[in-house]
Amino acid sequence: MTTAPSPMLPVQAAVYTRLTADSALSGLITGVYDYVPEDVVFPYVTVGEAIETPDNTVGALGRETVITLHVWTRARGHAKGLTIAARVTALLDHQPLTIAGSAHIATRYEFAQTLIDPEPPGDVRHVVLRYRVVTEQLP
Repeated sequence: MTTAPSPMLPVQAAVYTRLTADSALSGLITGVYDYVPEDVVFPYVTVGEAIETPDNTVGALGRETVITLHVWTRARGHAKGLTIAARVTALLDHQPLTIAGSAHIATRYEFAQTLIDPEPPGDVRHVVLRYRVVTEQLP
């Protein structure tokens, strides 16, 4: 076997495509971003950090890509951010993804964490979401 190409970028693209194609999510946010322009209006979702590790099996080269998404709001409290996070999780957790160059095995929700941005004026709410995407190299 040769080394499998990294599915990290195709996983990010598949997640972005899934999120931006959903009208229910689009009704809750102003957009999904990898890079956030300065003039973007809250609430929105950003595609954040990722970690990739090998997950080979007998006869197949695999990867686990752990991708972090961020929900940003300027709402009072976390209800708005958690509503958005719930929709994102419904779209990704145990749902099939089309990933260029790889067979999708599974996507699993790992955790959510609520945070408050401490910088003045302290009105930004942040929900961190993490998902594990398991893939195998196509033959």
